[in-house]
Amino acid sequence: MIRKLISRVFGGKNNAGKSETRNARSGGHGDSAAIIPVKNHGIRREQLSSGARRTVEGLQKAGYKAYVVGGAVRDLLAGIPPKDFDVATNATPEQVRACFRRSRIIGRRFQIVHVMMGAETLEVTTFRAIHASNAPTDEHGRVLRDNVFGTMAEDAARRDFTVNALYYDPADETIHDYHHGVADLKQKTLRMIGDPKVRYREDPVRMLRAVRLGAKLNLAIDPAARRPIREMSELIENVPPARLFDEMLKLLTSGYAVRCVKQLREEGLHHGLLPLLDVILEQPLGERFVMLALANTDERVQAGKPTSPGFLFATLLWHEVLGQWEKNKANGERPIPALFAAMDEVLDVQAEKLAITRRIAGDIKDIWALQPRFEARSGKKPYAVLEQPRFKAGYDFLLLRAESGEVDRELGEWWRRFLNAEGEERQAMLLPEAKGDKKRRRRRKKPAGGGTGAGEGGSGD
Repeated sequence: MIRKLISRVFGGKNNAGKSETRNARSGGHGDSAAIIPVKNHGIRREQLSSGARRTVEGLQKAGYKAYVVGGAVRDLLAGIPPKDFDVATNATPEQVRACFRRSRIIGRRFQIVHVMMGAETLEVTTFRAIHASNAPTDEHGRVLRDNVFGTMAEDAARRDFTVNALYYDPADETIHDYHHGVADLKQKTLRMIGDPKVRYREDPVRMLRAVRLGAKLNLAIDPAARRPIREMSELIENVPPARLFDEMLKLLTSGYAVRCVKQLREEGLHHGLLPLLDVILEQPLGERFVMLALANTDERVQAGKPTSPGFLFATLLWHEVLGQWEKNKANGERPIPALFAAMDEVLDVQAEKLAITRRIAGDIKDIWALQPRFEARSGKKPYAVLEQPRFKAGYDFLLLRAESGEVDRELGEWWRRFLNAEGEERQAMLLPEAKGDKKRRRRRKKPAGGGTGAGEGGSGD
């Protein structure tokens, strides 16, 4: 009743009580939407990016239907600046391609068009039909291939949550709402379109999205959508690693990573996402370190600052590396080779579930490899560390370790002062060299500041 009342208020007299709202609850879809005018929702076309407006306008001038859709509309309603703008249309990919000189068709499972407007790239999708009964699936029910175009109503019914099934027309500044998404947003509820069990089986990643959107928008997951998550969480094991990595990256860089991780544990989804993540979070020292890192990332995202996937995953996996490093040293390996072996072993385990790219893996290794080098504060070694390409990331990583209590705070403070000092002041901070260090340097006959094995290996792959 509350949802219907809110929809009547926002949708106006002529569009209240549409049949699609009843169908949405039962898993079906309607043929028409509530048309919500700008005076009720408040989103102005000027709030869209220039590229989004021009893309929609170009398609509409060519005679097609076109709308800004999904997350951008949802975020604008919630008062959050969208990261990007997606467009949905009844034009086929080839027809979209013909409308824009700077565009290209991509994708296999379902073709989409990337339209380039200046520095902005817009993702344009054709309205999609309901899953065909004979659509190919794996043995667990996950849809493998689905490339059928459909109507706007079918496209809305295919979307996962009601708050994502919103279509904004900048021409008249109206929102087309098929499944009471605006009402659910007002009620702070994340509701699934259709039968949650069926939708999760079609695409298990929707369970992660439920957690991410709930945390980002401060929405309570509807009990009907929340109840099956724990019992169906094992389906995430069947998600391709590359897709799981992308979804985890979205979750951890949403600006609400701390809230997301806590929610993952509540829903039982932390098992299997990052292998042994539950073990890391159950270690007092490891959990403090991870939470500090996630809070730091959240602050950067919310302040509009860039974030580094390499740094983020380096923090999440560091205590696994520490544990393996200690085991390797206990087996008689020398410290630095033992560290590099531990780094490779941990990343190999992750590769089984997450498709971490070679570039990101290289960044992770660089950050880890710098950590023992921060212990050396005599001679030319600190100057050599300052010259490392990943010094800033490694230094920030060290400060997190110090703040969490893993290393002495004095070490982090020394590097903070050394970084900000110059000339003679820097020289005066250096600790006396041990006799053994001088003898080894003379025996190697290498120029000062040439680096150590850790720095050379830190270049990654």
